[in-house]
Formats: sequence, structure tokens, C-alpha cells
Amino acid sequence: MVDDDPTVAEVVVDYLRQAGFRTTHAADGPAALAAADEIAPDLVVLDLMLPEMDGLEVCRRLRARGPVPVVMLTALGEESDRIMGLELGADDYVTKPFSPRELVLRIQSVLRRAGTPPEPGPGMLRGDGIEVDVTAHRVTRNGSELSLTAREFDLLCFFLRHPGRVFSRDELMHEVWGWQFGDRSTVTVHVRRLREKVEDDPAVPRHLATVWGVGYRWDAGPGASADAASG
Repeated sequence: MVDDDPTVAEVVVDYLRQAGFRTTHAADGPAALAAADEIAPDLVVLDLMLPEMDGLEVCRRLRARGPVPVVMLTALGEESDRIMGLELGADDYVTKPFSPRELVLRIQSVLRRAGTPPEPGPGMLRGDGIEVDVTAHRVTRNGSELSLTAREFDLLCFFLRHPGRVFSRDELMHEVWGWQFGDRSTVTVHVRRLREKVEDDPAVPRHLATVWGVGYRWDAGPGASADAASG
């Protein structure tokens, strides 16, 4: 838990511990990075407004070290920073003031998706050089392994399971991540990040197409398939 407000930190840490999490608090960016090196956390709750080093820089450095899930805390009116945080690899965000109980539920959701396949059942998903081992939570493209966040992995699996069908951003928020509400720009950011990793030219996507005024569609290439066991 990274936040320089001792009151917020105390409340959040207390809620997290009551929910069964082993929790460490850091009050600034350098302390957060040092703690991450020492304990290798399963998830980081990261405030954007920090002394010495802001949350965006902390997120950037965390993402450079590995795929640890990040839930960002943002203040009202910080939409541009929130979007930038998602672009840097944050898995979710909660806007201040927030309910500690909601934060705990968001954290539990991110951890479930970071550690388990988005849908039950083992199997492989394939499409034009992209191969997803759902059980191992591993993605390769033309033989090279890709580093995807939990949200990006969920999104890719969902599209590969439903090629050729158009989904609105609201449908993707609900069907992929189980959100009943949220900022639609979150979907836009994750789609853009996923394109950067699976497309030869993200500006002219061959697979993850935008259907203007409707949503997004995955266009399957040659050899696309999903093993029966993957659903």
C-alpha cells in the first residue's frame, strides 16, 4: 500500500488485513520500490500523488521490473493521469474518495484474474501466429513470449474465443472483467496496449479492429482455433 496520507493508509491497511492480506505500507515512491524489491508483492495499491517520486513514475519502474498487478488510487479530475497510468500497465484504478470495501473487492478481482485463467478449463487458443496457453497463463506471438498484464490477457482470451463478433466497450467491461460500471476509456486504453503487443502495425491493425460507433472485433487469421477444453 503506497500512500503518503497516514490516515488513508491506516484505514486501507486495516481493511486489507481484516480481509486476510499481509500488507506493507510505504509513504513515498523510493520506499515503495525498495519494499517491492524486498518482499516481491503479489499486488501494489499505488496513490498517484506522492512526494519525491509520483505514482506514474513508480508504476513505470514497477512495470519495468515485472508484471506485478497495480491498482491505482486517483483523485477526482485526474483523468489524464489515470489514463496514463493504465497505459503504463496499471490493472485497475479507484477514485478518491473511495470505499475501503470497494477497494478490497477490486484487489480481490485483480488477484483472481492475475493468478487464474479468465474462464475455467485448460486448453490452447490460437490465431495467426498468436498462441495462448490458458492454463499456464502464457502468450506467444510467432514463437516469442509476450508480457501481458492480467487485464490484457483476459481481453485477448475473450476475443480469441469470440472471433468475428463485435463487442461494445460496455459489453467488454461486463463480459471480460465483470464490471457493472466504470470508465469506458479503460477499455480503450487496454485495447490500444494489446494492439501494441499483438499487431505488426498497431496503427493499421489486422486482428483487433475498431468498428466505429459500435465497438471492437477480433478478425481471426489462418489457423485460428480454440481447443474444446478451453470452452
